[in-house]
Amino acid sequence: MPGIKAVAERAGLSIATVSRALNGKGNVSARSRELARTAAAELGFVPSYHASSLASGRNHNVGVVVPFVHRWYFSAVLEGVSAALLDAGYDLTLYNVSVGQERRQSVLNDFLLRKRVDAVIAVSLKLSAAEIQQLLAIHRPIVGIGGPLPGTSTIRIDDAGIAQAATRHLIQLGHTKIAHLTGGSAYERDFRLPGTRQAGFQKAMTDAGLAIRPEWQVSADFTIQGGYTTARQLLGGSADRPTAVFAASDEMAIGTILAARDFGLSVPHDISVIGIDGHELGEVFGLTTIDQDARGQGALAVGLLLEGLDGAGGAGAAGAAGAAGAADTEYPTKLLIRSSTAVPPGNTEPQR
Repeated sequence: MPGIKAVAERAGLSIATVSRALNGKGNVSARSRELARTAAAELGFVPSYHASSLASGRNHNVGVVVPFVHRWYFSAVLEGVSAALLDAGYDLTLYNVSVGQERRQSVLNDFLLRKRVDAVIAVSLKLSAAEIQQLLAIHRPIVGIGGPLPGTSTIRIDDAGIAQAATRHLIQLGHTKIAHLTGGSAYERDFRLPGTRQAGFQKAMTDAGLAIRPEWQVSADFTIQGGYTTARQLLGGSADRPTAVFAASDEMAIGTILAARDFGLSVPHDISVIGIDGHELGEVFGLTTIDQDARGQGALAVGLLLEGLDGAGGAGAAGAAGAAGAADTEYPTKLLIRSSTAVPPGNTEPQR
């Protein structure tokens, strides 16, 4: 099999240029990249990634640790991560730690320490100081998505702030009887997302001088089915029902819309519904939501990791650089007003 030297001679380029062109790394002109690829194809040359890893000290592999893979947010983040890594010529190794504390500890204290990955993306996992230091000690940079991880770069949204914004949207339309569909206690384990969004809801209600009714603060599991089941109990219990529901996820909001239809309630004329996420199904249901662009968060996490790796010249150096240059990034969100929210029954003018 021909080697890289033969490819370089046929392409009329240096061996170093051919190596960078075929690995997709470094500053190589489009013409040189095309010459190298054409020569490699003509000669049947296949780059040795094992040799490349030995030479560079990198595995061109990023480990992604998630608590769930079957929830929309996590799968959407993974889509963004995967696409960005593929574009950069990196592999992805997925670690799912949903099955108890033992699985989590096995991943964090064993698999990631085998040095088969160049960097780690932790999605909605609150790592202990000891866990973070153990990873940084082997010079593997970490980017966290979903909340602060001391000593690492992190990407997060303002969960309390967007919950307030969602609730204020309903209040500004004239709603005073507002319910909140939050997540169950199982989702409080890491960054306490349900409690944080519930606190934002309560602050917006209190700031507006509105009553917060305990029986209208109910929980589900962030799924359509869970939201549907809980919303049926909320809306079918008595004639005194809320005129609006703020759900802590789009899937629970969609479940609420489906439950409302069961009782002959029209959305938004009888009841308004708003969620948080930017789920693809939101457009189908006309759901007003706050879009957090989960795919964009995943892509940004990859960008931060690769900047550190490329800037430091290797995985080992990048680990130290990642810790020293750790930054907390608040990812922008956007209110998308659709047809699921309107002024409450009997009102003709929204509040100013």
